[in-house]
Amino acid sequence: MNIQVNDVLKLKKTHPCGSQLWTVLRVGMDFKIQCQGCGHQVMLPRSKVEKNIRQVIRNGTVLS
Repeated sequence: MNIQVNDVLKLKKTHPCGSQLWTVLRVGMDFKIQCQGCGHQVMLPRSKVEKNIRQVIRNGTVLS
């Protein structure tokens, strides 16, 4: 899956703050993502993030 820094990911599960949108800060074996609702940052394994993606938004365009 082609995910780049600054992409916005809409994930299947909501964050406790209520937001489903996350900004990608770092890409590699792990993803560092930041919640757009509260600003919380998390590092997760690539496989876990890719499994939970519903949409990828790049520059305001929905890719998947």
